[in-house]
Amino acid sequence: MKKEKFGIVLPIVLLSYFMIILDNSIIFTSTAKIATDLSLSTQSLAWITNAYALTFGGFLLFAGKAGDLVGRKQFFMIGLIVFSLSSLFVGMATNAMMIIVMRAMQGIGSAILAPSTLALLMDNYEGQMRIKAIAYYGAAGGLGASFGLVIGGLITTYASWRVGFFINVPIGLGLFGLAWKTLQVSQTSQEKLDFLGTILSIIGVSTLVYSIDGTNYRTIALIIAIVTLTWFVMHEYRTKSPIMPLALFSDPERRYAYLTRWFFMSVSLAYFFLTPLATQRFYGFTPLLAALGFLPETIPQFLAAAWVTRLTDRLKVGQIIFIGTILMFAGVLGATLIGVQQGFWIAIALPGVVIGIGQGMALGALTNAGVANTTSALSGAASGVVNTIHQIDGSVGLSIVVALTSQYTNPVMSYNRSLIFMTIFAVIAVGFSVGILKAEN
Repeated sequence: MKKEKFGIVLPIVLLSYFMIILDNSIIFTSTAKIATDLSLSTQSLAWITNAYALTFGGFLLFAGKAGDLVGRKQFFMIGLIVFSLSSLFVGMATNAMMIIVMRAMQGIGSAILAPSTLALLMDNYEGQMRIKAIAYYGAAGGLGASFGLVIGGLITTYASWRVGFFINVPIGLGLFGLAWKTLQVSQTSQEKLDFLGTILSIIGVSTLVYSIDGTNYRTIALIIAIVTLTWFVMHEYRTKSPIMPLALFSDPERRYAYLTRWFFMSVSLAYFFLTPLATQRFYGFTPLLAALGFLPETIPQFLAAAWVTRLTDRLKVGQIIFIGTILMFAGVLGATLIGVQQGFWIAIALPGVVIGIGQGMALGALTNAGVANTTSALSGAASGVVNTIHQIDGSVGLSIVVALTSQYTNPVMSYNRSLIFMTIFAVIAVGFSVGILKAEN
């Protein structure tokens, strides 16, 4: 039964989604301390991030479909337990093997939670309430990623990196109790799980992620990813119970939403990672100050996301996406024309405000468009596809930008050239957002 008010479901979903995104960002400001405390090599340190990314990205399509089969509530609570317990053991880690394995388990927990949270919103809300709920959902993801840098810097500076993981345990268990008492049991699908498709998707997406973020044998991983994912698509076309129904891509609004999101996130993630690095290299900011320096982008993003929920009564989703992508393009173009050498407030803070507003407007709306016109039988799979694209595309865009600018050793030249490629990606995102507008009309 659909709810007339948001009730408790929305806070449960937003807090759980915020928690997993926040935790992924905290690690970036904690790596130096972790390496010192556990005596980790550079390769082991890289695997703390890679292990999480591989399992998170690799299990998303499976988790999206499994939620349809097991039931949203049950699968969501499984995800909370897996994520909370693995967070506990990450915080208790005493060596490289323990922290890497537990980070991989965290990734599996996140892979269960991410599509489950989105599917819960689709089950519990409809019409304008669903659009507003998903707008808040997009804002929670953006805030978790941005504030994770600040919170990670504060925790690492004034306490211990372990606190950032321990705090997930009471939050996760509290959410588990609320979910147990308040969430309704959803209907389960009678389809059988596509085991071959599951295996192919896990191998294909995991090797693709590794070819981007890994250390050794990246070319081999990319070849395996291409072969496996091609086999996966062919299998999904033939099987009667696919984990990624190709019907999801037949709807033009969803199709253009996936394409827009791909390039939109390529810009967002590249800007998210390269800008704090530039402030440290060029302006001499500390990691914590660099994280705080990102607030001119983060705060407008939050305010814009909250404001968008009021616009949904007057504007279509496609119109909101188009305006958001235009603003992000304008912000990145402004930063490109100004150049980082002009100083933090002019070159970083001012364009960051415009970029943040664009992100706040577009992210939730893109999620709405990505699950638009789906039946209840497709909602879990659609949620899995949206989260898979979100997880992978940004890393692909970041890797392309880094590869194209790796020849520049001067930090000013490197960052300014990176902005040019971000601007190109932003133009492509704007172009695909026009497709969403046309599909709605």
